[in-house]
Amino acid sequence: MSRAYSLLFQGVFRRMDPERAHELAFSLIERAGTVPVLRDVVQGALAPYLGQRAGGPGSVRVFGRVVPAPFGLAGGFDKNARAVRGLTMLGFGFVEIGTVTAHPQPGNEKPRMWRELDVRGVRNRMGFNNEGAAAAAERLRALRSTAAGRAIVVGANIGKSKVTPPQDAPADYATSARLLAPWADYLVVNVSSPNTPGLRDLQATESLRPILEAVRVAADEATAAGTAGSRRVPLLVKIAPDLADEDVDAVADLVLELGLDGVVAVNTTIGHDRGPGGLSGPPLLGRGLEVVARLRERLGTGPVIIGVGGITRADDVRAYLRAGADLTQGYTSFVYEGPFWASDINRALTRSAGSTASGRYE
Repeated sequence: MSRAYSLLFQGVFRRMDPERAHELAFSLIERAGTVPVLRDVVQGALAPYLGQRAGGPGSVRVFGRVVPAPFGLAGGFDKNARAVRGLTMLGFGFVEIGTVTAHPQPGNEKPRMWRELDVRGVRNRMGFNNEGAAAAAERLRALRSTAAGRAIVVGANIGKSKVTPPQDAPADYATSARLLAPWADYLVVNVSSPNTPGLRDLQATESLRPILEAVRVAADEATAAGTAGSRRVPLLVKIAPDLADEDVDAVADLVLELGLDGVVAVNTTIGHDRGPGGLSGPPLLGRGLEVVARLRERLGTGPVIIGVGGITRADDVRAYLRAGADLTQGYTSFVYEGPFWASDINRALTRSAGSTASGRYE
């Protein structure tokens, strides 16, 4: 953490309601990303590697794209695809928007976010508050209308609407996939948030299979996969750190059976006694690494693994890459480390590119 940001955090942000502080910081990032001169100056200073092409140090080839740096932003920060340009300006190698649901929803009642200062973590029970898949899709469509916007690697994380009963989950997820697939570089089916009632039950393979099959069909229809000039949008599933090892294996086996493109591991944990909601931040690092290593052993070299959970510094990213991840993500330490966090990590990684990679590095 820079001294200037440390003073700002201690003097201002720490005294604010966590969700209010998030909204303030988010608005600044969103606005900065809309001013071309400011955006280009900041990106040139913080993240010059984001302009590199294939073969640049530290770049990763996945999903048929070259990701300029292996550390990106996890789902949850930009739920509505409003600040993608501003976030890449700050040095994230890629951005995952969402979680997005088919229906707009306000999320759970407040308060629903808490800082856990003793472990530099965050606990939340947001409940997928977002403006809905149609609104996010329209913003991504506008982003992709420019060459600069098309150059950004963007994933879309989709979840079940709270009003949708579990038996209708496949159709609910499919609606979001159909809207977002034309504009996303990959889709993530989120069945692992602890803050939508019954959602984690969908991680059971008998419930997960029809959801993934429905999303695959909807995404292919939306992009006319298999026809001339079409593309097949990669599909991943995001799992919880609280799954038993045998359940992690079962999900991996389902990924192979259905020919999915990968797994995002892991989401927040409910394995704590701090109050309601899922805990994120450094306490997740150990389990996150265990799950990624187990997945890589089970999946082999084909499917992509995005490692997320507990990343604070470049060494944590390197540990995920050694465990078998192809890309990594973070969010919580953004709160504690400030606006230079992603840039500092990816700068360090590009200096040591190739030494800890899982095999897809340029």
